[in-house]
Amino acid sequence: MKRLWDISPPVQPGSPVFPGDTPYRQKWAAEIAPGCPVNVSEITLSPHVGAHADAPLHYDPQGQAVGALDLAPYLGPCRVIHAVARGPLIEWEHLAHAAQDLPPRVLVRTYQRAPVDAWDPALTAFAAATIERLAWLGVKLVGIDSASIDPAQSKDLPSHQAIRRLGLRVLENLVLDGVPEGDYELIALPLKLMTADASPVRAVLREL
Repeated sequence: MKRLWDISPPVQPGSPVFPGDTPYRQKWAAEIAPGCPVNVSEITLSPHVGAHADAPLHYDPQGQAVGALDLAPYLGPCRVIHAVARGPLIEWEHLAHAAQDLPPRVLVRTYQRAPVDAWDPALTAFAAATIERLAWLGVKLVGIDSASIDPAQSKDLPSHQAIRRLGLRVLENLVLDGVPEGDYELIALPLKLMTADASPVRAVLREL
């Protein structure tokens, strides 16, 4: 049986969110008791909590909502590349050692241990030029283990604008701790949320 790596962080009360974003909350709409045979919960959350796929609508007022996106970029061969503790931006030189014959999906590990229970204002992001180089090499989806492909303080979002211009898809908030560098099958399908700017995903890697 092929090994699976679960690369999704836990989603629960206290899961980190971008400052000002909606945290995960849950309450019970119904609970098992005499006359009620089931537990039914109600949840409130930003679609950017945990591992998630940004839709073009997130960074483009005329962009597609996540439920309208083609699923093909979120399923198929990918490469995990380690660029741990490389500073605020992932430059091409940090990826070049593993950039030969790239598959259409590239996931970058920046943390020694992903901060699944605390917000990191000093998160590592992509340099826009790195996004452009990956697109030029045929990459259709980029992923990262930090909360954003742009620095947390950025207002012009150059890497998000690069993926908008180049038609790439993106996954953020992955957990790549313990995943060796190399090639895998990625499975990270967004929900069919027809008006949303993003969607949670249960992202997994399967050995080839």
